[in-house]
Amino acid sequence: MGRRLAGTGGPVLRAALSLLLLGLLAACGGSPQAAPQSASFNDTDVMFLQMGLAQITEGDRVAEMAESRASNPEIKAVAGELRGQWRTESDTMRGWLEQWKRPLEADPSAGLHAGHGDLHSLREEDFTGLGGFQGAEFDRAAVALLLGNLHNAMETIRMEATGGSYPQAVDLAKKMTEARQSQIQRLLALAAG
Repeated sequence: MGRRLAGTGGPVLRAALSLLLLGLLAACGGSPQAAPQSASFNDTDVMFLQMGLAQITEGDRVAEMAESRASNPEIKAVAGELRGQWRTESDTMRGWLEQWKRPLEADPSAGLHAGHGDLHSLREEDFTGLGGFQGAEFDRAAVALLLGNLHNAMETIRMEATGGSYPQAVDLAKKMTEARQSQIQRLLALAAG
C-alpha cells in the first residue's frame, strides 16, 4: 500500500490546481506599479526579501530531491531551472538585507504579518513523506509540493509588486513573476497529465 500526501492526486488535486492556476494567472496578469525613483526601502521590501529567502530555502529542498530522483525528465528540468534562479535571487536578496542591516529571517512574532497573511511554509512531514516515495508517486508529490511552494512565493512577490518602494526589489519581483509563470504552467501540465 503506497503512502500518499494529502491532496497529491485525484479530483481534489485537479480542483485545487485549477483554482491555483486561476489565482496565479490573475496575479501574474497585472503589471507591477512603478517604483519611486528614490533608493529608499520600506518594510514591505524587507519582508519580501526575508519571506522570499525562506520560501527559496524550502523550495530548494524539494527541487533538489526532484532534480535527482524524479522519473520524469521534465520535472528534473523545471527543478534544475528553479534551483539555478533561486541561487542568483537569494544572493541578491541576502545582499540587500545585509546592506540595509536587516535580519535575513522575518520575526515570527504574532501580528507582524497582519498586512499580507502569515509566513507560509511547507511542513517537515511534507519533506519526510516525499523522501519515502518512488517513481510516479514521487513525481506527483514533488510536483504538488513545488506548486504549493510557488503559490506561496507568488503571494509574496505580489505583495512586493504592489507595496514595495525599493526600485530594484520591485524589478526583481517582476522578473520573478515572469520566470515563475512558465514554470508553474509546466508543473500544472505535469500534474494534470
